Amino acid sequence: MESETIDQKPSYHHGDLRVQLLEAVRRLVEEKGAEGFSIAEAARAAGVSSAAPYRHFQDKPEILKALVMDEMDAMSQSMEAVISPHPLGSIERLNALGKHYIDYAKEHPGMFRLIFGITEHHEGDEDLRLRGEGVFGIVIKAVADFLNIDVSDPKAKERAYLLWTFVHGHSWLVIDGKARRQGIVYPDEHLLEAVSNGILISNK
Repeated sequence: MESETIDQKPSYHHGDLRVQLLEAVRRLVEEKGAEGFSIAEAARAAGVSSAAPYRHFQDKPEILKALVMDEMDAMSQSMEAVISPHPLGSIERLNALGKHYIDYAKEHPGMFRLIFGITEHHEGDEDLRLRGEGVFGIVIKAVADFLNIDVSDPKAKERAYLLWTFVHGHSWLVIDGKARRQGIVYPDEHLLEAVSNGILISNK
């Protein structure tokens, strides 16, 4: 019935509230963008009272930070998973990472934008910095293995950054529709192979 209140919705266990709320926020981020909804709306989407989110979070920026931290942890795990079938030190590992990054942006454009815009409210946040370094570290390690150098060699980080700038920029152009409007319809795999060849193989 239309008169049904939030409190009449299915009950939840307190331990599930955080997961329930973050999943609702994730959906809203994809539907409306990070700035397009309120905590009260997130609570309604999660089927809880408007006061319930404050049991775990102080405000909306804190909720978004928690979502990003969980997402980056999951991203690290998925990145390790996509490279595991490929031989250590192979170019296929790096291309798999690039394809995974692009696919994530296509499938979760709202979260992709949130992850790279979160610093507006969290400048200098150590937790976010460490997670970001952890994700990027997977790329650096794959580059170092391919070049047969130590992960601490500055060349590994430099080449990893060059790869990241391409994949990141391409992802933005794709989800913003600019690549399509410019008639860029090449398969991602072909673009990744060309970039890997130019940045790594030709200069190995």
